[in-house]
Amino acid sequence: MLSSLDIDRVCRASHSDPFAILGPHKIKGGKTSVRCFLPTAQTVTVISPEGQTLGELAQQHPAGFFEGVVAAKRDAPYQFKVQWASGLSSVMEDPYRFPLVLGEMDVWLLGEGTHLRPFEVLGAKPCTMEGVAGTRFAVWAPNASRVSVIGDFNFWDGRRHPMRMRRECGVWELFLPEVQAGALYKFEIRSRHGEVLTARADPYALQSELRPATASVVGTLPEKVAPSDVRQHANALGAPLSIYEVHLGSWRRVAEDGNRWLTWDELADTLVPYAQQMGFTHLELLPISEHPFDGSWGYQPIGLYAPTSRFGDAAGFGRLVARCHAAGIGLILDWVPAHFPSDAHGLVNFDGTHLYEYADPREGFHNDWNTLIYNLGRTEVKNFLVGNALYWLERFGVDGLRVDAVASMLYRDYSRNDGEWIPNIYGGRENLEAIAFLKRVNEVVGVERPQAITLAEESTAYPAVSRPTFSGGLGFHYKWNMGWMHDTLAYMARDPIFRQHHQGEMTFSMVYAFNENFVLPISHDEVVHGKGSLLNKMPGDRWQKFANVRTFLGYMFGHPGKKLLFMGCEFAQEREWNHDHSLDWHLLDSPEHAGVQCLVRDLNHLYRATPALYQQDFVPAGFEWIDHSDNQRSVLSFARWASDQTSFVVVLCNFTPNVWTDYRLGVPRPGSYLELLNTDWAAYGGSNVCSLAAGNLATDTPWHSQPHSIVLNIPPLATVFLKWTA
Repeated sequence: MLSSLDIDRVCRASHSDPFAILGPHKIKGGKTSVRCFLPTAQTVTVISPEGQTLGELAQQHPAGFFEGVVAAKRDAPYQFKVQWASGLSSVMEDPYRFPLVLGEMDVWLLGEGTHLRPFEVLGAKPCTMEGVAGTRFAVWAPNASRVSVIGDFNFWDGRRHPMRMRRECGVWELFLPEVQAGALYKFEIRSRHGEVLTARADPYALQSELRPATASVVGTLPEKVAPSDVRQHANALGAPLSIYEVHLGSWRRVAEDGNRWLTWDELADTLVPYAQQMGFTHLELLPISEHPFDGSWGYQPIGLYAPTSRFGDAAGFGRLVARCHAAGIGLILDWVPAHFPSDAHGLVNFDGTHLYEYADPREGFHNDWNTLIYNLGRTEVKNFLVGNALYWLERFGVDGLRVDAVASMLYRDYSRNDGEWIPNIYGGRENLEAIAFLKRVNEVVGVERPQAITLAEESTAYPAVSRPTFSGGLGFHYKWNMGWMHDTLAYMARDPIFRQHHQGEMTFSMVYAFNENFVLPISHDEVVHGKGSLLNKMPGDRWQKFANVRTFLGYMFGHPGKKLLFMGCEFAQEREWNHDHSLDWHLLDSPEHAGVQCLVRDLNHLYRATPALYQQDFVPAGFEWIDHSDNQRSVLSFARWASDQTSFVVVLCNFTPNVWTDYRLGVPRPGSYLELLNTDWAAYGGSNVCSLAAGNLATDTPWHSQPHSIVLNIPPLATVFLKWTA
């Protein structure tokens, strides 16, 4: 018989080793004793799977602890037949008769922190064990004194299903018969000091409840999506990338149905065809991992492995990705490994200690966002995040991850005053653990999912962000060009009369254009928090505002670098973006807005059809200035070259509202030059000033250090693309 102390600990959910007490145990004489804790049970009979009575259990504690000798071997299967205080009876399996959940190799890899796919073994996984259907649960909480699974299947009672600890790796595990996909659950954790913590959501949950509810949902691990040579080619450095950045909760809403969000399937039916029609090559979604607060736009996630329930279940997200690929569109996810929120049901102080975050706030607290910083020096935490990257790439087949706030990860003094940060082991400001982590993520992605890409939002001059790790880089495929974005938008906000004094803001990007593999972003951060929409950044009267937008977009598509445009910018949304409301699609009834949308569509199709505009984005051979010094007329001109070094496009930008007539422009080759696209065309809302007569032939007059030249008219506030034919 057990001691009263052991029984009392089980009844109070304070026992650290429930399998030492509960379930079947050999006793003297070779007999088997079975013990269970079933609150509100009146009688408990042990029966065979065929229904034969094996023994009656006697109540040892009024809280519901039962024990008795049964006529069965210790490893023989059995069930409980229970008469409850409510008058009901039921037959149930005993979770404490089942063997270990984790295999020895998994335990070893988890303990070492090198398990590439920890999501395959941690969390809640429906399965069958010894012929019994149920769910196996596993959670990393090495400093807890007790962990229990609680859920709608056990009245959220932490006494009923305490877990077993695998001390080799600090993981608690338990198989719960009859618990199936869709069940709600959390982990109740008692710290090593005896404190019962706020119930925690599962860090590896595959689904979550819709906020404000916070429970995890037992989900099914998606099947792996097979690698694709088509997607690898579409994501390559020499391919055209025109990315449409979208916040799914505000792209469109259903006003007649309470301003609700679209579902994953509704988004597949509307967003995907729209992006395809507009000519974008990729969608980039603001973070879709589960997050409690709408106003964070997803950048403060709690459930990194759970597609947000705002739009439906995880399977629905998988269908959206598949629909994108069927339409020839890639899908990139915003990914947030830099920090996490301090909501009590999340990762903060997870097992009563600073498990996922740095303990010292000088390392572990983000001043800008009031969030916590992952302790990337801990192998298990690093493994949690590396595994998450692989999860989205392999299990949903997404094309890439845009890594948020990389600059905040690279530097220990990021947004901190003197005395508010801790130097690294060499006394420097670089965060060596984060640097090693970023390299590790990119290396794992490169080996395990070579078709996928990673993109860094990095705003500093940190070197070689998009260079391979073997040559000293961080290993990203692409880096956002934040400097280009800020300089060009500052220039465009100026009155055209003053632009002549600031032409360097438009040309400086070419000084460093080939140091990294750049994406040119006009992102969500530029159209919110009082910054105004892209349209309302522009000076002048209404016609000039739209003309400035068109000129800028033309310049962006001519400039070296992949393209990214936030939703609404493609039709010149007038108000700032608001995450609680749909974009103002009614504006497309106006010819001005429809004209901008038509321009973006044509720019995308021109870009994708013109190798000179994308093949050599990252090498000097792909770009040649014709003239960057005509600041008095605020005119820029340059050539873009294809990889064959024979085909090229001339791009000409006029950032004033003046028409420059009889303008002589140097060109690289003799022959005929035709307008491919002119942002001043009437179809776009422009004044329809044509730059060239049809078949305009270049003369042998050298100009702008070029051997040939043409004479043309430059439209007002316009970008013109010229095609050469021999």
